Amino acid sequence: MEKIVVLDFGSQYSHLICRRIREFSVYAELVPYDISLDELKKLEPKGIIFSGGPSSVYNSDAPMPKKEIFEMKLPILGICYGHQLIVNNFGGKVKHANKEYGSSLLIIENDSDLLSGMGESIRAWMSHGDEAEQIPSGFKIIGHTENANAAAIANQEKSIYGIQFHPEVVHTEQGTEILKNFALKICKVKQEWTMETFIENTVNKISKIDGNVLCGVSGGIDSTVTALLIQKAIGSRLMCIFVDNGLLRLDEEKEIEEMFRKNFALNFNSINAKQQFLSKLKGVTEPEQKRKIVGEEFIKIFTDFAEKNGPFKWLAQGTLYPDVIESGVSKGPASIIKTHHNVGGLPDWLNLEILEPLRELYKDEVREIAKILGVPKKLLSRHPFPGPGLAVRIIGEVTDKKLKIAKISSKIVEEELEESQLYDKVWQAYAAVGDDKAVGVVGDERKYGNIVMIRVVDSIDAMTADWTRLPHGLLEKISNRITNEIEDVTWVTYVVSSKPPATIEPQ
Repeated sequence: MEKIVVLDFGSQYSHLICRRIREFSVYAELVPYDISLDELKKLEPKGIIFSGGPSSVYNSDAPMPKKEIFEMKLPILGICYGHQLIVNNFGGKVKHANKEYGSSLLIIENDSDLLSGMGESIRAWMSHGDEAEQIPSGFKIIGHTENANAAAIANQEKSIYGIQFHPEVVHTEQGTEILKNFALKICKVKQEWTMETFIENTVNKISKIDGNVLCGVSGGIDSTVTALLIQKAIGSRLMCIFVDNGLLRLDEEKEIEEMFRKNFALNFNSINAKQQFLSKLKGVTEPEQKRKIVGEEFIKIFTDFAEKNGPFKWLAQGTLYPDVIESGVSKGPASIIKTHHNVGGLPDWLNLEILEPLRELYKDEVREIAKILGVPKKLLSRHPFPGPGLAVRIIGEVTDKKLKIAKISSKIVEEELEESQLYDKVWQAYAAVGDDKAVGVVGDERKYGNIVMIRVVDSIDAMTADWTRLPHGLLEKISNRITNEIEDVTWVTYVVSSKPPATIEPQ
């Protein structure tokens, strides 16, 4: 299908560019900035976007696109660092400036194509320390801010544009419309990216693989959709396996088994491996080590099951785009945020080939596929849950006491959100616990107990998230229930950090 290709220069927002473009049914693909010209041409892009990045174009080690890209006569849009690359390539001058981070008022000087329909001004999100001091010959300024004279430039004859701000983040007003103008009006790309098309293409592709597939299912939307797509393609050659690692939500193992046996005609097996996981985690406090241990134990169980019940050639997982990005194994130069057990945690000795049908999708796209496949509403509305489970919501060593606190506290949070009809309106909600303690008063006695942290966030795709402004009365009710119903808890706190700079999970 027709597509826009995004060259990744290392911005934390690179993948959001693709995400926003897909919103209006255009396929966008992220590739490394140093992709070979032959590989780029094979993709047959209708237009190219240069992402932002942490570098400065005047540094000797700055990542640079191949010169030949500018000779392909394709429309190009440069964002932030990409904007400066365009200025630099065509003979303009980029200088170091005072760092500008946050919202600025963009004054529109020309609304003929890229900024069409924006009106006289919009709020635009800035995140840069360099700016264009002199624009190249053949370009004109189409937008400016108080601190950036050339915040948007254009060479309409060559269809090359540069913008200093980030249209891909939600803080930029009408940012998606700017990307839409570039894709639809300037590149004239067809809107062919739909989840119906994805299902058809994916099922067709998987139907051609040989061998049996073992699929790890967790009861979450990602692994469930993965299993349903594979079953649609290869039928009985798929075997699903659910592993109870002892790190699930309260009574979740029973709910998952009942749900799968009742709703889906899948080959399904469950394994109780609580002691195996918890014994391996004993004494471990470092977050990355916990993630890798959980990932490795899953693989040991899958491999052992495959050897005893096989032959199996493939191990299928519900890996999503954000998992790949945050694990630092994506195609671009992004830094590692954390290892996801189903991506960066896979050991070298794994003797099964990996099948990840959802690897290029965002969470909201997966939910759309789930609706098409007829997944029950209860499963559709379940909040995301980390692969390593409560191991990453328990700060420090995983102990029986902290497991109990995390499970019961999270259940209380979910129950109160459901009672207030807010559960389906937030992205994720849970309780975390660490080793910090505080003094409380129980009856007439002082008690030294654990501190519970409540985390509730709003998001669209888990790439960014904002803390949810819950009513004070609801927070009070949650706090009272936790301190009254869990003997070892004396304080309850509410997390008010957004992503970035924080992550959604504590570890």
